[in-house]
Amino acid sequence: MKAMVLCSGGVDSTTCLGIAVDKYGAENVVALSIYYGQRHTKEIESADKVTEYYGVEHISLDLEKIFQYSDCSLLAHSDKEIPEESYAEQIKKTNGSPVSTYVPFRNGLFLSSAASIALSKGCEVIYYGAHSDDAAGSAYPDCSDEFNKAMNEAIYLGSGKQLKIEAPFINKTKSQVVKIGLDLKVPYEYTWSCYEGADKPCGVCGTCIDRAKAFEANGVKDPAL
Repeated sequence: MKAMVLCSGGVDSTTCLGIAVDKYGAENVVALSIYYGQRHTKEIESADKVTEYYGVEHISLDLEKIFQYSDCSLLAHSDKEIPEESYAEQIKKTNGSPVSTYVPFRNGLFLSSAASIALSKGCEVIYYGAHSDDAAGSAYPDCSDEFNKAMNEAIYLGSGKQLKIEAPFINKTKSQVVKIGLDLKVPYEYTWSCYEGADKPCGVCGTCIDRAKAFEANGVKDPAL
């Protein structure tokens, strides 16, 4: 059995990669990294490092043009500032809408693209790292359990029942994800989470705050720092 892992170079996707390699063996795992016009390439560079560490096949895909009409603050062409506060604080101001760093239907596009490539590569399952913290308050609605179930059903039926989605963290918190990764000795020192592309993580964007709390909850220092 072969597995494909959506690999962004961050904590969640790298933990997924560790799980897949542990379960299927590196020779049966394909990593897929997607460029979508994000502000920096640090996460792609991190994906290169973690896939090299695990010795898995690494495929890259460019979907930048699909997002050219979006003004999401994560995208290089946007003039919006990335919020320097936690997701909980951001959600208070959105009135139930996604946060400004939500890229329109990104996970839907990523999973659909991955499905096509996964079938061509003989994979039977796609792993991705959505977790409950990101779904909370509809900050990122394409990380929710409901979305995952709907996409899994669509891909399973649309592939002739050959392919499924596996989201092992869909009902877990970021700290629980890190706990799993620490047990698997995932190389977090190679990962990148920050929405900014500086030499060091900014420490104040939503994902930096979440990451810091997750490692702190596990009583360890963030290896990337």
